This record gives sequence, structure tokens and C-alpha cells, in this order.
Amino acid sequence: MTAPLAWVLVGPTASGKSDVAAALALRSSPPAPLLSADSMTVYTGMDVGTAKPSPADRASPPSYGFDLVTPDRPFSVADWLSAVRATFLPALRPPPAPLPIVVGGTGLYIRCLTEGLDDPAPPDPALRARAQAILDADGPDALAAAVRALDPVQFARIRDPENPRRLLRAYERLAAGLPIPLPAPDRPKPLLLGIRRTPEDLRARIDLRARLMFENGLPEEVRALRARHPALSPTAAHAIGYREAALLLDGELSLGDAVAQTALRTRQLAKRQLTWFRHQARVHWIDVPPDASPADVASAIAALLPDLPPVPLLALA
Repeated sequence: MTAPLAWVLVGPTASGKSDVAAALALRSSPPAPLLSADSMTVYTGMDVGTAKPSPADRASPPSYGFDLVTPDRPFSVADWLSAVRATFLPALRPPPAPLPIVVGGTGLYIRCLTEGLDDPAPPDPALRARAQAILDADGPDALAAAVRALDPVQFARIRDPENPRRLLRAYERLAAGLPIPLPAPDRPKPLLLGIRRTPEDLRARIDLRARLMFENGLPEEVRALRARHPALSPTAAHAIGYREAALLLDGELSLGDAVAQTALRTRQLAKRQLTWFRHQARVHWIDVPPDASPADVASAIAALLPDLPPVPLLALA
């Protein structure tokens, strides 16, 4: 099967890329299908803190990648690709139907979707939990040291050894006695489209988003999640905003501190995302002024598309 083509829009959290992607999709008739490549919007019941669009908004443009798993279960990139093949792939139509749009900030999802998954082994929840505990307690450097101690030769094979998710996967494989796959053959990286804002504008948007999350019911959402799922998966439990809301409910943080810590962690995530896309991807950046509407940015992107190559989604071939 030939890999389907798509436009891929990336950017840091709170940059407005999801609204822009929806506006871009709605410029087509019929609207282009949209796939969220975000590792947090996959969880059911985690809506406010992930800025997930409403079910009505997900109907037009037709949107996929949401509510794929309950937050008490582990969910790997391989699981995500399997869900994409089952739900998004059947929605694609041959030309002259509009090309689909992939939007997200989870670099690993974007890379595996566009370049293929080079690690087909299933995850081991117990080993993943052990690795996650090292990461949570002592940070990426400690996890890297633990992986290196398991097998220093295999450690040298890790592509992007500062990436915590790659370290988690490497620990899991080596602790299970499996090798780390050799890097895939070099091929030109696909050209992605990126939303970029000034640091001052992005910081202001992040601060506003953190405050609105708590005003719009994040603590109540966390209370409901706890009632339905007494034990969340490590990824869901440490999601930005959700951990802070849980500490607020437990009386360990004030509301002001919960909002401030959420904003701080969001800024840190945005910085990591921008660093990842700068070093690990090829991106045509679109600089967005603070007063630009999603429709304005979508119009600017639409004007660029005739001169840019669409991206093959190799994992769906």
C-alpha cells in the first residue's frame, strides 16, 4: 500500500496550532480530516487540562486521535499507531478529496507516523513502571545512567539519548533482555509546517491557559477521574495540570501555587518541544503575531501549500 499523504502542523503547547489546523481543515469542501498527534488527548475524561475540543467541534472537521484509552492504562506509541490505523486510515479518501491534516506537539508520535516505527516490540508495563519511577525520582540523567549500566554498548545505539521517552523504552528493552534496534537508514526528513510565536506572546498564552484550566473545572475533572480510576497510569497521573490539581485537592498546594506550577511546567514543556523540533525535524516555521486569528494563520498557510510537498505517512503504508 502506498503511504497516504498529509499536511503536518506542529508547534509548542499553547501556540494555537490546533485551532489553526481546524480552520485550515474547514477551508476545504468537504472539510479535511484532522488527526491529533498529542499524547495527552488520547485519554478519556481528560478534557479540560488537555484543551481537548468538544465532541461537537470534533465532528467538523472530522477529527481523530481523541479518547483512545482510559487513563488507568499504559499507552505506547505503538498503541497509538494501531488506533490511528483502525480509525483514521479508513477515513482517508483518494484525490480529489482534501489531504488530511496531522496536528500535534508530541514529537515521538509525529516522527513514528511520518518515518515509521523502528521498535515493534510490545511494552512491558512492570519494566516501564520501574523506569518511570527512576525518571520521576531523579530525572533523565539518572535514567540514562541506569540504561547505560544495563548495557553500555547498547546504550550507544540510542538515537537522541537525552529524550526521556527513548530512555524509558531503552530501559524496558534492555531489562527484558532485548536489543535496542539499530537506527533506521538515513532518508530525507519530511518537511513539516510549524506555528511559532514570540517568547513573550507564548508565555502570556501559557499563563492565561493555566489560569483558565483551573477556572473552567480542572479540579472537578480530577476529582471525577479519581472516582472512576483509583490508580492512573504514570503518564496520565503526571500530566501537566492534573498533578497540580490533585495536590490542590489534597490540600498540599494553594490555588495560586497550583496555577503557577502548571504554568511553569507548561513553559518547560514548550521549551522542550521547540528544542526537539529544532534538532529532530525539518520545519517550515510560520511566525504568528499576537493579534492573528486562527483563520488568518490558516489563510497564510493555505497560500504556502501549493509550493510545499505533502508528507507521506510511512507508518500507515
